Amino acid sequence: MPKTGIISARVDPKLKRNAEEVFKELGLTTTQAITLFYKQVELERGLPFAVRIPNAITVQALEQSRTRQDLESFNTLEDLFEDLGI
Repeated sequence: MPKTGIISARVDPKLKRNAEEVFKELGLTTTQAITLFYKQVELERGLPFAVRIPNAITVQALEQSRTRQDLESFNTLEDLFEDLGI
């Protein structure tokens, strides 16, 4: 039996490029990243992250964070806590 198996998958080129940039920042090759993913699937006996369809409120919050719409900023942690009433 061979020591390694071959995986062939079609992925959007931009997605591939962006993911490989992240792997590089982490000091990983694509092969190492895929191996880590497979090991986690094996360990968890499922996907190593939750796969959910977000509700409307979550979708809106995600979109606002992406576009930086309606975001507040604070100069200090104390200012944030004061705004939260903590």
